[in-house]
Amino acid sequence: MGSGLLGLLASTCLTASAPALAQSDGATVRPVFIELFTSQGCSSCPPADKLIAKLAHQPGVIALSLPVDLWDYVGWKDTLAMPYHSQRQRQYAKARGDNRVYTPQAVINGIAHVVGSDPAAIEAQADMCFGREGALSVAMKTEASPAGLKVEIGAATAGAPKLASLWLVRVASSQDVQIKRGENAGHTFNYVNVARGFLRIGDWTGAATSFTVPRDQLTSAESDGWILLLQAGTNYRPGVVLAAAKSPGL
Repeated sequence: MGSGLLGLLASTCLTASAPALAQSDGATVRPVFIELFTSQGCSSCPPADKLIAKLAHQPGVIALSLPVDLWDYVGWKDTLAMPYHSQRQRQYAKARGDNRVYTPQAVINGIAHVVGSDPAAIEAQADMCFGREGALSVAMKTEASPAGLKVEIGAATAGAPKLASLWLVRVASSQDVQIKRGENAGHTFNYVNVARGFLRIGDWTGAATSFTVPRDQLTSAESDGWILLLQAGTNYRPGVVLAAAKSPGL
């Protein structure tokens, strides 16, 4: 992946409108969408949370933390977990056919998974999964307006699905949590790009089209940013991520 994810300079936005993003040193980086399924009750998760924080601002990277309740029974209830996050993780496992659910688990472009604390594995999958099944091959452009956010989506590329949904994910850019019980008791951890709600904007049928997201839907009391996903499959069987974009600062 060019110079490697961790060796690249910071960036604030991504549109998947080209096969690779050019860097000032002549190297290129393929865009990647990373979902980290993590838990405050998991002693193996803090290294993954730190890694996702490092990767989140790298060129070509859109990173999303999804706290799950997998380990709530061991003595600490994850304060950021949402039932939908756990459901999404399980449905990914069913869609892949491997039924593997664990933390920290990083899902790459909606189609592959690796241990979320392993930077080499994440980078390798980012390379292998770009373009696979049409991953991040569809152009997406966003433009702010007084009415909200205009989203322009290009036509389907060869071999990519022609049916997908556009999702808005409200995101908290940074959350500090003090863990009082369980395996991580006594520690305070920082979580970045934490999902605080998924909102389905509309359907895409393979032709170039545009959507407008009303301004009041972009954020909530719990969020200060957003991530947009054009994802094939269904809510109960999520598939490949065809395009993604994020708000400045994430």
